[in-house]
Amino acid sequence: MKHSYCFTRVLSLLFAFVLGLSVVSAKDFVLVIDAGHGGRDAGALGNKAKEKDINLGVALKLGRMVANNVPGVKVVYTRDKDVYLTLQERANKANRVEGDLFISIHTNSIDKKSPNRKTVAGASTWTLGLHRSKENLEVAKRENSVIYLENDFSTRYEGFDPNSTESYIIFEFMQYKHMEQSINFASDIQHEFVSVANRVDRGVRQAGFWVLAKTSMPAVLVELDFICNPTQERFLSSESGQTKMAQAIYNAFVKYKSDYDRKQNSRKGSAATATSSAPAPTPEPVEVEKPAPRETQPRESEQDDASGVTYYKVQFMALPRKLPAGSKEFKGLSPVECYKEGGMYKYTYGKSTDRNGIQQQYKKVKSLFRDAFIIQFRDGKRVK
Repeated sequence: MKHSYCFTRVLSLLFAFVLGLSVVSAKDFVLVIDAGHGGRDAGALGNKAKEKDINLGVALKLGRMVANNVPGVKVVYTRDKDVYLTLQERANKANRVEGDLFISIHTNSIDKKSPNRKTVAGASTWTLGLHRSKENLEVAKRENSVIYLENDFSTRYEGFDPNSTESYIIFEFMQYKHMEQSINFASDIQHEFVSVANRVDRGVRQAGFWVLAKTSMPAVLVELDFICNPTQERFLSSESGQTKMAQAIYNAFVKYKSDYDRKQNSRKGSAATATSSAPAPTPEPVEVEKPAPRETQPRESEQDDASGVTYYKVQFMALPRKLPAGSKEFKGLSPVECYKEGGMYKYTYGKSTDRNGIQQQYKKVKSLFRDAFIIQFRDGKRVK
């Protein structure tokens, strides 16, 4: 009887362990929705409306749309009621739940002295980066200035001063590993703002937002429209207006999630193929690292690739500018190539005509760049 109990106990523990593994492996996609401002921080003010209320209304509507219509997604709100949160608390929560995508929702405004205050209009979507204009810097300053509400903000935010132009240089190299996904998602949001919500398109922009810099995932910040414009204020304060804005972001998210699932399935398929078709293990030859080519820039891959040949490379970085050969940003990878697509320079390592043959190089790059992935080329152009 004792042995029977022990055997049953072991089986139950084993079953629980296996069940636990299946739960972990079937991790939901985590969408973090951040309603900007809240509590004692009202945000921008209109004639009657407060930014914090508009942001929360759109955030909750977006979350419900996702929860009700997109399976396999866990929606997490940084706040779901009128409470005050610091910028760091918002980022901490997103990181703590291991978010896969972060959307911060805000409402725009301009200085009370501006002659365009009552007429300015339009929606914009922002990603992390350096400001390229005074206007972009002013938006970042306004959104970051909430930290002044905190005691000892200078210590908590590592000496960052939202009103000091020099402070923004810290954002130059932050989160570039997520830049491509963030920009693509931002572009889709802008398209939907125009087509679904009939907003004026103020484009995808970049600036130094603390809350985006401190989230370890693709992240965007949307400025729905201008609360200082009475017409836009009425639209954003209405149920129908908030629903349209939420619907626009939702549509862009559905596309993002679809692309995300496709890439995940492709990677799983590649890993399975590599495992099933791999020959018996043989000693790996010692690979001698080739010296970097004597040129001032990474070679552009399209220039001399053979026509009609299909081959694979490992992409590990995308930047809006071209880095010199041997840049420290490559973490020792050499030789590195790049190709230009959608205004971005995309950097690759390795090359093989065999999908299985690129796997060893992929492992090497993956150990240095977590978001590296395999891409396919034909006739010098990427195949999607």
